[in-house]
Amino acid sequence: MRAHIRRMRRRALLLAAAVVLGAVPAAGCAPQDPHGRTRLTVGLFGTFGYEEAGLYAEYMRLHPDVVVEQTSIQRNENYYPQLLTHLVSDSGLADVQAVEAINIAEVTATQADRLVDLGRAPGVRREDFLPWKWAQATTRDGRTVGLGTDIGPQAVCYRKDLFARAGLPTDREAVGRLWAGDWRKFLETGKRYRAKAPAGTAFTDSASGVLSAITGSSARRYYDEDGTVVYRTNPAVREAWDIAAAFATEGLTARLQQFTPAWDQAYANGAFATVSCPAWMLGYIEDKAGPAGEDRWDVAAAPRPANWGGSFLVVPASGRHVEEAAELAAWLTAPAQQAKLFQRRGSFPSASAAHALPAVAGARHPYFGDAPIGRIYTRAAQGVPVTILGPKDLVIAQNLADIGMLQVDQKGRRPEDGWDAAVRTIDNALDL
Repeated sequence: MRAHIRRMRRRALLLAAAVVLGAVPAAGCAPQDPHGRTRLTVGLFGTFGYEEAGLYAEYMRLHPDVVVEQTSIQRNENYYPQLLTHLVSDSGLADVQAVEAINIAEVTATQADRLVDLGRAPGVRREDFLPWKWAQATTRDGRTVGLGTDIGPQAVCYRKDLFARAGLPTDREAVGRLWAGDWRKFLETGKRYRAKAPAGTAFTDSASGVLSAITGSSARRYYDEDGTVVYRTNPAVREAWDIAAAFATEGLTARLQQFTPAWDQAYANGAFATVSCPAWMLGYIEDKAGPAGEDRWDVAAAPRPANWGGSFLVVPASGRHVEEAAELAAWLTAPAQQAKLFQRRGSFPSASAAHALPAVAGARHPYFGDAPIGRIYTRAAQGVPVTILGPKDLVIAQNLADIGMLQVDQKGRRPEDGWDAAVRTIDNALDL
């Protein structure tokens, strides 16, 4: 529920961010509270839900000699650069730090020697995690420096009432069959919707959202196995671009930018019929669409399995209580705790061993027509390919969406011109 909700809150928190992260004691400073308990700090961005779900309180009941304290910076854009700075200087770090999935490749490639190999931590079992998630934080020599928290397996959320008025099926199984296996079928469904669309509505929210969803289903995106930037020549990226651009040029989108006030308001107004919908998006839709959207929204399988978002916990090797910190990180990411977090906060587990637990396997969502979200998202998670991640994935993805596709969608630029604008910006940023 968290990975991109963090982007939604556009408050100016740079100053606060510096104060919060700077308040974490440097390695070697006194880590015990006045009662002699070991003080472990957890540095996060956004809302992970550990505190809200009562997991810290539970851990401290199980470990009365430990006190857990959390600090959080609202936005990863502010958090991550500071994390890198503190890792390089071995100062100002929490005992346990979070890393966004989009940044884990860079951390694994450049900071692994400053992090604990959590694959060897007591109680951690590789087989408990999805193979593709485990691989994302594992170095070439086999050290696993991050334990997966949540993931963002994707579905498609859709408005049953708008589908019915447009003459499309509304049953979630039938809806999934409309586009099963091919994002181009999703495009064709959009054209069918447009033919009888209720006045003032579009088939989907944004071309950029479609672009992100399609690229998330590819194993090879922006980098190849050797770490070479290949987004310009990768057929999978170009196909995703062409399909997403067709949504814009065919007039199938509401021409919105995701995670903006206008996008939020469009949920309440019923301005679009579908949105690419990772598990963490469910709570967001419920919040923005409000009571009027209850049982109008439903969830169907996406054309192809994909992932959008998720995070990791890492333990800096310079910490004063590395073993205790590793134990805490292992406990927070264990299947039982991931299942509890999903049940209480909606964060879908990266621990595949949690998927069979009743809290996940039997999960339904009353707001979305009692949709069997545990089953839908588990199937999606199991089909996600092991994606090759690169250190600047975020730079490439953001510019393809916000520089390139947004201009095609909102300003009517030709897809070729939008592509060229994105490429120029990306290559300048990467100094290619």
